[in-house]
Amino acid sequence: MPTLLEVKNLTKRFGGMTAVSKVDLSVQQGEVRGIIGPNGSGKSTLFNLISGVYKPEPGASIVFDGENITDWESHEIARRGVARTFQLLRIFSGMSVLENMLIGHHGLIRYGSASAVVGSRKVWAEERRVREEMMELLAFIGLADFADMPAGELSGGQRRLLALGRAMAMQPKLLMLDEPAAGLSPVNVDILLDTVLALKNRFGLTVVIIEHILKVVMETCETVSVLEHGEKIAEGSPAQIKDDHRVIEAYLGKEMKDEEVRAFLQSA
Repeated sequence: MPTLLEVKNLTKRFGGMTAVSKVDLSVQQGEVRGIIGPNGSGKSTLFNLISGVYKPEPGASIVFDGENITDWESHEIARRGVARTFQLLRIFSGMSVLENMLIGHHGLIRYGSASAVVGSRKVWAEERRVREEMMELLAFIGLADFADMPAGELSGGQRRLLALGRAMAMQPKLLMLDEPAAGLSPVNVDILLDTVLALKNRFGLTVVIIEHILKVVMETCETVSVLEHGEKIAEGSPAQIKDDHRVIEAYLGKEMKDEEVRAFLQSA
């Protein structure tokens, strides 16, 4: 498969601290890639650099789908086909589930501001088309019955699904998920991951996942990249990563909140 995302020499400093240091990353089209590492290892900063939230230090290169997007603004990168979720859910609680989806799609609207002001048959047709597409997407992720409900009334698992759906509303080629299973029960984790894989297969997505729950990454991802202190220390298949002594030391040398991490890495 062709390479969809190629990152070279990616570095980011905040004052005297280096959050990401000379990271290289190559993600193939259609791949499910996992990014793991202890807290503070630079995972979310890496996402912020790729998605344009932060600008990297000079000398870095980010090429997406054949275009160098290193210096692009985040909205330009999103329009090009990169969508992401955040650790902290950015949902408009007072708006309906459907309205949240429409906001996610607004950057792809096909009519201009002048048409919107005066109103036209084209505007009405476009709005109807978008609503139908968003309802189809909500049905796919299991939230169609909640379309008119205020998003703030959804359960934790449903909010995670809505964040996923809103990212998908941007019709991405690359979907980046930052700890999508955070705070979910095991049942809801399974539902979320099944939905992610179903979306990947339905829309031909490439997916990159940051996840604290290693079991999720090991059972879902084809390739796993490991960060520690902002540097990439290992990369390979889940089986290779699980047995890599550098990865075990990186995790077991930290005080972990999740004992499952410790048990999973130590298991045969």
